[in-house]
Amino acid sequence: MSLNHSPETHSKLIARIPQVTGRDIPEWFTAIENGPAFLRCEERCNWLADEHGLSHGYAAALVREHERTRRARHY
Repeated sequence: MSLNHSPETHSKLIARIPQVTGRDIPEWFTAIENGPAFLRCEERCNWLADEHGLSHGYAAALVREHERTRRARHY
């Protein structure tokens, strides 16, 4: 499964996550940060989907956004 969506699809998924899940993006980022220390984004995505009952599309979008945000903080 690819973790890459088009930029437009990614933006739409991220925008819908709070409404669909009832949790804001920062809450999801905290869950990712407090979760297992996987080396690969795909593993993190699978864990997030399985552990929290998310579709893989939403899980992949969250992991990608978390990585993007994390990298931006370090620059």
